Amino acid sequence: MLDGVPRTRAEIAHLTGLSRSTVSARVDELLRAGVLAPAGAAASSGGRPPARVAFNPVARVVVGIDLGATHGTVAVCDLAGGVLSAETIDLDIADGPQPVLTAVLGTAGSLLDGVGRPWADVAALGLGLPGPVEHVTGRPVNPPIMPGWDRVDVPALVQAELGLPDLTVLVDNDVNVLALGEHATWWAEADDLFYVKVSTGIGAGIVMGGTLQRGARGSAGDLGHVRVPWAADSPRPPEDERELEDIASGPAIAARLREAGVDARTSADVVAFVRAGDRTAIELVRQAGREVGAVLATVVNVLGPSVVVIGGTIGRAGEDLLAGVREVVYRHSLPLATERLQIVPARGDSNAGALGAAIMAARHALAPEAIASWLARED
Repeated sequence: MLDGVPRTRAEIAHLTGLSRSTVSARVDELLRAGVLAPAGAAASSGGRPPARVAFNPVARVVVGIDLGATHGTVAVCDLAGGVLSAETIDLDIADGPQPVLTAVLGTAGSLLDGVGRPWADVAALGLGLPGPVEHVTGRPVNPPIMPGWDRVDVPALVQAELGLPDLTVLVDNDVNVLALGEHATWWAEADDLFYVKVSTGIGAGIVMGGTLQRGARGSAGDLGHVRVPWAADSPRPPEDERELEDIASGPAIAARLREAGVDARTSADVVAFVRAGDRTAIELVRQAGREVGAVLATVVNVLGPSVVVIGGTIGRAGEDLLAGVREVVYRHSLPLATERLQIVPARGDSNAGALGAAIMAARHALAPEAIASWLARED
């Protein structure tokens, strides 16, 4: 029913294999809760036309929050992932969890007021953090750019700040929520997708079999700490084997630019020089793409994704990073793995992370056990 196609009770029974009486009772419950809504009548084959019902995406709303080092983006979405309202605010993640969460939750409250929905209508809240997260508990674990956040019970802080102890709060790292958003919005037909974010750090989100893969403790996708093998065409000396983040991230490229006499300090500076046509910056970004590609060639051989998405600040600089990635992956991965492989830029806009966090929340809210709890509260 989540596809939004109106169906009769008989059609639902046929699709699910459930008895008509079971389907009828369940549909009545979902109609009372607002999860389903009347959708007109089907064509009659004689007698009274059968009534159709369809998924009602605005029965509840979800909140998605994407936190970066210097910004927070908040989105209020319907249960189908449609953005109802969104806003980005400036903040400093190093200020610590309490002031940062107070700021973004205040923004969320204002957005909810703007679309006429109270917090009581929020089915779940999703939050993406710029560091490693133990997804089961929602606690950041040794996040390098988040002083004061280590092992903090973020869901409990959010619930306390809002005074909503029963609100479902889901926390994940920022790359995972980006992968969720990109997959759901642009690549829903691709069961196996690998999302790479190249920015201040480098990380990956892994979708396999249509499901986000977090690993046993939530550490899957930590691409930035993979050691990059030396290659014959690399400008690095053979003994210089470092982690990918130390070679190809925004700050690493900026450091190389400073060595070349170009005053670059941040990932944004690198992007600005590339867009201005600086040849040194362009070649360094392309070489960073080759280094990322050296790691991705192994990933492609092992996981065999159908789509590799390149995002992040450096990923948005233009085609140069992407060209470097493609150059190495298509040359060094198995022909069978690359025969239909697409290596593409991320399509999401500035709201992509918050949208991914909202989609994570919506999927949880629409899971069978969550719906059962939802119906129990309606009785």
